[in-house]
Amino acid sequence: MGVFLGTHENRFDAKGRVSIPAGFRTVLRNQLTEGNALMILRPSHTLPCIEAWPATAFSRLTEPLDRLDMFSDEHDDLAAALYADAYPMDPDREGRIILPDFLREHAGLENSPMVSFMGLGRIFQIWEPEAARQRRADARQKSRRVSIPAAGSGTAGRGEGAA
Repeated sequence: MGVFLGTHENRFDAKGRVSIPAGFRTVLRNQLTEGNALMILRPSHTLPCIEAWPATAFSRLTEPLDRLDMFSDEHDDLAAALYADAYPMDPDREGRIILPDFLREHAGLENSPMVSFMGLGRIFQIWEPEAARQRRADARQKSRRVSIPAAGSGTAGRGEGAA
């Protein structure tokens, strides 16, 4: 299984279509399962961008819903947040898609001639190019403070002095 790598900029064409980077399309096709759309687009919960999920990864994202009472407010809220603004998407033969207006607005792409595709491993995001540059700069700065325990170290989740 491949992962989504790099940041790529593409231009909207005269009909409002944008081409998904070829490497991203390859990863999506390699994860495609019969009967599913190539990807699911949805607004990010926390950032002004569009998330693009392979259908199998989106399915895993929604699994926690099965643990909630299906008639609870929590289930309804989470289901609405995950499904109501999700758009199954299959590119045309040239790999182009048309972004739904709601998603373009969420990502600030209404008047932008360009789009940035940012790989995040299991998913990718679609950004207004200047916002994408700022996001990457912020992420690099914040990541300097993140330390990941070495595999097998057994220290994950322990505070100082923990026995």
